Amino acid sequence: MNHLTLSPALGWPVGLAVAVAMLACAVAQIVLHIRRRGQSDETVWACVRRSLTCMLVAVMALTPSIVSSTNSRAVNTTDVVVAVDVTGSMAVKDAQYGSDERLSRLDVSKQAVKDITAMYPNSSFAALRFGASGTLDVPLTPDSKAIDNWADTLAPESTSVSAGSTLDVPIDQLLLTCKSIHEQHPDDAIVLYLISDGEQTSSKTRRTFSSLRRYLSDAFTIAVGSEQGGNIPMTGDSVNEGDGQWVTDPETGEPGVSRMNADDMNTIADELSGTAIQLNATTTMSSGASKEASGQWRVTHTTKQRTRTVAVVWPFAIAVALLLTFEAGAWITQSRRLL
Repeated sequence: MNHLTLSPALGWPVGLAVAVAMLACAVAQIVLHIRRRGQSDETVWACVRRSLTCMLVAVMALTPSIVSSTNSRAVNTTDVVVAVDVTGSMAVKDAQYGSDERLSRLDVSKQAVKDITAMYPNSSFAALRFGASGTLDVPLTPDSKAIDNWADTLAPESTSVSAGSTLDVPIDQLLLTCKSIHEQHPDDAIVLYLISDGEQTSSKTRRTFSSLRRYLSDAFTIAVGSEQGGNIPMTGDSVNEGDGQWVTDPETGEPGVSRMNADDMNTIADELSGTAIQLNATTTMSSGASKEASGQWRVTHTTKQRTRTVAVVWPFAIAVALLLTFEAGAWITQSRRLL
């Protein structure tokens, strides 16, 4: 709703002083005209013109304004960060995703990533993979197709460069990514999905993921694979899938067995104050806790009422300009008469 108000452009002290001075001039003009009525050639129109000019300037000094109220909608969206384990053990074919079919852990991860992007329409996504190191492959983007295409390109890390799995590898890159997103979009919700088999073979003590909590609105750890495990195929440029070559356990000399570690994934979820999910023949990303939570973090709209003050001085300025024009014309005419 619009209404009129006074909002002096020069501030109330100066504006009020100018207005009082100009009104005093208007009153003085009228008083002098009455007193000198018989001794001066000033016409009534000249008195009215000059007094009116002073009063209009007084009004302009107080700056009449229109205050209008507007409702604006602030859009708060969700930024989803997906981190996928690509260590050699992710090539083990012991994972299931909504059926009894046995797939590699990485293939299940790819399907999970695509279901995640489908759960968050109108959101933005960032994607990183981690093995020997953590790498941000796709910076924050609203293009969900870019994330799906990225997932299709994921391949197990070559076993020749593997020096033992360490679950805390992605922490540093995740911290940089989430901090950057939070600084650029402080009102957005940030949701993390960490997909891994939870296996740590390195002897190093794992760092905690709790440092990420300050930037996250929610988090999920997604465990892929089985507790029975399976043999780890050799992966690399010179090894083709189906060659039947397995990673050898140096202690036994037999093909190594990799098992999904649900306990470690549950612990990481606790450190993130998040939820642990284990994918299997009956549980997928499009059902269960993750699906329910995605509705909470979708795009939200908040309505904010704002007021805007617009000065309305131009009508008074035009009137003053016309009066001064008449005054100048009267002065020129009178000056010629006196010559």
